[in-house]
Amino acid sequence: MKHTLSYHWRLFLPLATILCIVFGLIIYYQYKREADYRAQIFGSELELIDNRILNAYEEDVNLRTFLNFIQKFFKGSIFEGVRVSVYYDDQLQYSLGTPIPIDNDGLTLRGYGLDNTHAADSAGSRRIVAGRTVGSDEDGNRYLFSKTESSDGRVTIRTAMPYSDNVHDAIDVDSTVWLVIIGCLLTTLLVTYYLTRILSRNVILLKDFAYRATTGGRFTGEDKFPRNELGDISREIVKLYRERLKAMELIKKERKIAIHAIEEKVKITRQLTNNINHEIKTPVGIIRGYLESIIADPEMDTATRNRFLDRMLMNVERLTDLLNDVSTMTRLENGADMIAVEKIDIHELVYQIESDLPANNLSGNLEFTFDIPLECNVSGNYNLLQGMICGLIRNAAIHSGGTEAGLRMISENKRFYVFSFYDNGNGVSPEHIPHLFERFYRVDTGRSRKMGGTGLGLPIVKSTITSLGGTISVHNRSTGGLEFIFTLPKWTEDN
Repeated sequence: MKHTLSYHWRLFLPLATILCIVFGLIIYYQYKREADYRAQIFGSELELIDNRILNAYEEDVNLRTFLNFIQKFFKGSIFEGVRVSVYYDDQLQYSLGTPIPIDNDGLTLRGYGLDNTHAADSAGSRRIVAGRTVGSDEDGNRYLFSKTESSDGRVTIRTAMPYSDNVHDAIDVDSTVWLVIIGCLLTTLLVTYYLTRILSRNVILLKDFAYRATTGGRFTGEDKFPRNELGDISREIVKLYRERLKAMELIKKERKIAIHAIEEKVKITRQLTNNINHEIKTPVGIIRGYLESIIADPEMDTATRNRFLDRMLMNVERLTDLLNDVSTMTRLENGADMIAVEKIDIHELVYQIESDLPANNLSGNLEFTFDIPLECNVSGNYNLLQGMICGLIRNAAIHSGGTEAGLRMISENKRFYVFSFYDNGNGVSPEHIPHLFERFYRVDTGRSRKMGGTGLGLPIVKSTITSLGGTISVHNRSTGGLEFIFTLPKWTEDN
């Protein structure tokens, strides 16, 4: 496995290298400048000795006395042991210490910035012709030499300073400077390391986030992002990613629900088709049998023929009711959004249904009553609501076995009226309750067929209620019979 440096080190190392190079150049420049300055100061002291001797010579001061004074003056100082030789027309006149050959120029002390120079002083009375150099005398001892001439070139002064450790330390840069420089460099590198670590933290955390996002892991490091612009951007990236994941999960869930709904719809449609085929086959088979009997027996007596025709008519009517109910179910399920709603006064609608019961014999032997307040206006469709209430009455008449049925409003809230349709019949066994609204479900198959039921009455009732925005449920009454509780939305001016 290939190992690579982390982003932090790849950011820190180039910066540290650049800083070290910059510091090195600055250190070299400052060191050279400091060394030159120290050497210049030290060399100036030697020049000062030469200039004082020249001044004494020009003022006709006894040089031997002056040189003895210089020797005593510098005793115990760094300049103790200085050698001075005075030449007049290249002849040695005075000497302090071992004479210095006039032609000994030594070696240039370039390491300390001391170079040979040829310059006149401000008065123009003397010049430095050899400057300050480091060389060796005839015994091999190292000295710092200085050579000064008068302006006329007749007087030459040679000065030699023993190049001792004290002289070296005076010229060399103080070691404390190196400690300060190294300390500053280390401090700068530490600060750079800390700053690059802060800058790289976002990248490292984003890399961890990208890895976890790719592998499906969970990222919990939002609070580790620094509180700056990069940290804010990183947190926004994580937030957008999680919102996208939530949206994808929601889409996936909705898609799953949609697929399940489609599958259920296909399943229900298939079951409905099979049930319709089964329900149609029975009346069609009966009709066909009676027709074949009539055709096969032309001499059939009139009473028998009429009885067969009545049975055929009854099954035709049953087939017609079945097709009408199937058409209603299809319209409610596939065209619920197309149903036109209007203001319906339930009291007036139920009153009209009750008035028509004797004529259409819809309730059979049941006595139907209602208790609905005036101006009970709902948002609905007149024909659908009429068919729904008639369906409940007809269902009670066929299946309840009771003598009474009724409809009443039991409560209301801001949006809905709550109604109860009940009968005093036999009710049904608890295991049948969850299936009463299923298509073609019959509690008593033989009796239902005999009474002409299609098995779609209660499913149509439920589809009507739900398509209008209400709900419906059913349970056995404690006093006997069934009770249907359903809601219908109130009519408002915004409908």
